[in-house]
Amino acid sequence: MDKVRWGVLSPAMIALNRVIPAMRDVANATVLGIASRDAARARAAADKAGVERSYGSYEAMLADPDIEVVYIALPNHLHIAWCLKAMDAGKHVLCEKPLAMNAREAEPLIAARDRTGVLIEEAFQIRNHPQWAALRDLIDSGEIGAVRGAQALMSYNNRNPDDIRNKPEAGGGALYDIGSYTITGCRMAFGAEPVRALGLFENDPAFGTDRLSSAILEFPAGQATILISTQAGPATGGSHQHFGVIAEKGWGRMDFPFAHPVPQTCHLLIGGDKSIGQIPARTIAFEPVNQYALQAERFSRLVRGEKAAQFPIEFGIANMRVLDALRRSGVSRTWEDV
Repeated sequence: MDKVRWGVLSPAMIALNRVIPAMRDVANATVLGIASRDAARARAAADKAGVERSYGSYEAMLADPDIEVVYIALPNHLHIAWCLKAMDAGKHVLCEKPLAMNAREAEPLIAARDRTGVLIEEAFQIRNHPQWAALRDLIDSGEIGAVRGAQALMSYNNRNPDDIRNKPEAGGGALYDIGSYTITGCRMAFGAEPVRALGLFENDPAFGTDRLSSAILEFPAGQATILISTQAGPATGGSHQHFGVIAEKGWGRMDFPFAHPVPQTCHLLIGGDKSIGQIPARTIAFEPVNQYALQAERFSRLVRGEKAAQFPIEFGIANMRVLDALRRSGVSRTWEDV
């Protein structure tokens, strides 16, 4: 079967450093072109990445009949407009997270999908890692009982004023950037949507983006707590991460749950009657895998009509509703319904 032909819309760092290199090892996909608003920049990025075609405008890529899937790596505030244009051009779409600036902005994607018949997903690469399926299997098996609480933590240190993640008008800040990971993880662990949310934010006085944020999510069967920061943890790069659940008969903990700068061995630690403190009763180890490669391989299978896991765009919009509720809570200083 022919490889699925991808185009990358914007030579952003996430595309050049993570997505395109990962796709070199994907058997059923290839990156055919890169688009920028600057033809010289597009050509330089394509040459650096070893990509055949470059486009001096986003419209030029969408007009190329050889491009089947568009990976959108634009700043957050531009996601929806170019998702809709790509879909109207008949392209399947994988859009970087977070999907939009708010849920209402993202809702037209449902009608566009139904009208055009193309596939569209939010690019949460963590959902492709086998450790998350193993966590769900653990919960569904009943070994640790029903989940009653979840705890997610993620931080990194970024004080660069030129970084798009530190620009509020482009959707920067801890909540949009890494909070979206932690919220997704909590929703996956509970297998449900939270009903209300409480958020507390500390903003950087120069950037205007939230640099330290906490949240409590109330689910029908329990609660989740979240702590995230863009100015804490290792000062020279990398991130600190944690995700854990407590359940009626035990607990589970993941030591590397979210973003992977490079593939690493991950562990799911499981506690029960025989565990003491943080010492697990047993541990499941996962060999290093590239989450971005798994994502591209899975989505390409869907494009070819093959069976694979799907994450409908409704899932991404539901995540945005939680983000919206937390934003409102930061202003109202009280609980907000999701």
